[in-house]
Amino acid sequence: MAPPPGPPPSMALRTAQLLLRLFTIAALFSSIIVLTTNSAYLEIASIELKIHFKDIYAYRYMLATIVMGMAYTMLQIIFTLYYISTGNRIITGDGSFTFDFFGDKIVSYILATGAAAGFGATKDMKSVFLGAGEADKFFNKGYASASLLLIAFVCTAMLSVFSSYALPKRI
Repeated sequence: MAPPPGPPPSMALRTAQLLLRLFTIAALFSSIIVLTTNSAYLEIASIELKIHFKDIYAYRYMLATIVMGMAYTMLQIIFTLYYISTGNRIITGDGSFTFDFFGDKIVSYILATGAAAGFGATKDMKSVFLGAGEADKFFNKGYASASLLLIAFVCTAMLSVFSSYALPKRI
């Protein structure tokens, strides 16, 4: 007796994409929480200053990339859930595959630049403020947020590969 047939390959691929998108949104959500709650007191020349994430331009850029990534990922989760539940795509024709292809590419690069900006700024600023109050704690949280953003980029890059394989078959 043969085992029962599994779901069609496109359904299995869509399920894998949904799992990757859910992991992406979880990483982005965690990153935004760590980033936006990041503040510390720095002591410089007997003066105590409170620093927030918004005081560093690279962290503001990280926030913008996280928000863009979350918006796109939520949209794609909705599209994927609709496809899994109905078997139909919201955007019909080849436009859906083109949207997935270009959207995944663009968003993955946006997330990569956000992570790179966070790592670069944290590396540069941490050495400047070494030993200034809670600077280590503040910049370690910056590293944590950038790391979570990098994980979201890796997930989106993998999704980009999936959409690259799907596009030539449809056009």
